[in-house]
Amino acid sequence: MTAGTAVRPATGRRLVVVSGAWGAFWGTWSALLPAVAETDSATPAMLGVVLTAVPLGAIPAMALIGRLAVGREYRALFCSVAAMAVAVLALGSVTGLTALAGTLFAVGATSGAVDVCLNAATARHERETSAPHFQIVHAAFPVAVIAAAPITGLARQLGAGTHVVLVVCAVLLFLVGLPLLRTGRRPVTAGDGRPAAGGARRRTLWLLGAGLGALGGCVLVVENAVEQWSVLVLEDLRGAAPALASTAPAVYMAAMTASRVAVRKMPGLRLRRLIVIAAIGGAAGIVAGSLSPSVPVSLAGFAIAGLAFGPVVPVLLSHAGTRDSTGYLVSIASAVSYTAFLVSPVFVGTLTRWVSLPVAMASLAVMAVPLLVGAFAHGDRAEDRAPAERPESMPR
Repeated sequence: MTAGTAVRPATGRRLVVVSGAWGAFWGTWSALLPAVAETDSATPAMLGVVLTAVPLGAIPAMALIGRLAVGREYRALFCSVAAMAVAVLALGSVTGLTALAGTLFAVGATSGAVDVCLNAATARHERETSAPHFQIVHAAFPVAVIAAAPITGLARQLGAGTHVVLVVCAVLLFLVGLPLLRTGRRPVTAGDGRPAAGGARRRTLWLLGAGLGALGGCVLVVENAVEQWSVLVLEDLRGAAPALASTAPAVYMAAMTASRVAVRKMPGLRLRRLIVIAAIGGAAGIVAGSLSPSVPVSLAGFAIAGLAFGPVVPVLLSHAGTRDSTGYLVSIASAVSYTAFLVSPVFVGTLTRWVSLPVAMASLAVMAVPLLVGAFAHGDRAEDRAPAERPESMPR
């Protein structure tokens, strides 16, 4: 085995670990929100407004950073992770809602940079190894969220302050980013960088990226709604005990992770078939999860939705990476899909003016329509099959 092939498993592991540390912060942050609200005397409505600073910072950063990282994806990912560590460190020392919003904007921008650089690095790793990695890299994020939230809750219960917890998160982020500096750097070539100037090539890539991102956004709209509203549906409207109701997002994420790992073991699965299955299964799952009067059936519905929708975003990003080696397509798809985190709360919240929350959540089944349209409009080409997995290129 040559030095070039020996580094491949290590590179895959590094990307998985970075994704896990990134997810661990967001799981930690969700568990810290009650303490943050108490410290700043913020009502839920006030805190909700402040939290919109995260996607507002992330979206422009994601749109810009992908093109800057071309040819140096791993180093760009390290810089993004290090910058996020600094922003997280600052987050633990701010007081007042205005300062909190400004710092969250910085956290959102750096997190968005991590998102798109991680996707670009994973796409490059897939091209270099001809093996699927998006599913396992993306699976690490929800696993870390599920683990970090209860650990943070226990730390708070044992007396750890918000500042201490965030310092630990910042140090962890920086440490997991360091090995990326030892990952090989590919020189920038004439074929890298921006798409062909001014021509149809750039417009075509932008439109394709926007289309792939829109399909991914349909999935993320549902994911965000389950994270935000499922506990409320089960606890306040179905009478579930708080401990049981709080498992709903975890059930969704666990199912999502399982399906991502499973799809990675299915070389040759066509993009159209996967999206069709996701659209039908995801729509059925979110309707059952939202409308069933039975708590176990609701949890099963959310699990079905997670199983169906889980592999879609990684597969779309992998497809973008194979279609364009510049990273431009991946960055556009990532940025467009992320707008779902702005659209989802507004969409569901607005619907609740006229219908109940469960009906509003169930209405998200309509996201299956653009998925189905996109699947059949795309066609079913042989080159859109998932790459075969080779043992020597798997992260271990």
